[in-house]
Amino acid sequence: MQLADAPPHLSARGISKRFGGVQALRGVDFEVARGEVMALVGDNGAGKSTLMKILAGAHGADAGEFLLDGKPVSIDSPRDAVSLGIQVVYQDLALCGNLDVAANLSLGSEPVKEGWAFLPRILRPLDDLAMEIEARRAIEKLEVRTLRSVRAKVGGLSGGQRQAIAIARAVGGDSTVLLLDEPTAALGVAQTRQVLDVVKRLRETNHAVVYISHNMRDVFEVSDRICVLRHGGNVATWRASETSPDEIVLAMTSGMERSGRNAS
Repeated sequence: MQLADAPPHLSARGISKRFGGVQALRGVDFEVARGEVMALVGDNGAGKSTLMKILAGAHGADAGEFLLDGKPVSIDSPRDAVSLGIQVVYQDLALCGNLDVAANLSLGSEPVKEGWAFLPRILRPLDDLAMEIEARRAIEKLEVRTLRSVRAKVGGLSGGQRQAIAIARAVGGDSTVLLLDEPTAALGVAQTRQVLDVVKRLRETNHAVVYISHNMRDVFEVSDRICVLRHGGNVATWRASETSPDEIVLAMTSGMERSGRNAS
């Protein structure tokens, strides 16, 4: 099902998952290349969130395999996913509203001042200047122009700005795969525009981006390819430039392409 020019960076093959009597995923194949935005769409219950959580290590797959640049890898926990460069931005964003932007971007890996090696790292004073410089670099990398200062408290930012901060944090470090779960849900028009612009710039950072959304307008604006799931299985994958919202909605709801043949 590879349709892009670039080889897949992350591949999932034959992924199955059952929760009690519910078969959430049925041998799903999925892949995304670096420098590509792959949309993952489907009605409620199609298996999108389950697949995303399996890729993020939050759930374990019952069957199937994962490959990173063609080499088999294991994703059995969130730690495994992070070690492989896979980061996820959930709808709740997991930001600390009482901290400023710089502190949120460095959370868990805060730089500490040199000259205090005699103390355990956890007791060394933070290097606020280094934290601010790194935060500015991360924000400038994604061209988040609406943010006036990295010292602004996250709790006072707009929804679009907070989403951009969460993405910037996920992009930092050694990440190569970014999973975005409904990043424009509940955002206004202006805030949605901010987030979509950030998602588009992720191609330039050479990340492999998985974009989950119900909003067809957003999907067609940012994605290179669109993978449709239905009832826990693959329907088909299209280049965004070679299909239409009507065809994607038809595939999501009936498992059929416009031609009338089954797409799976």
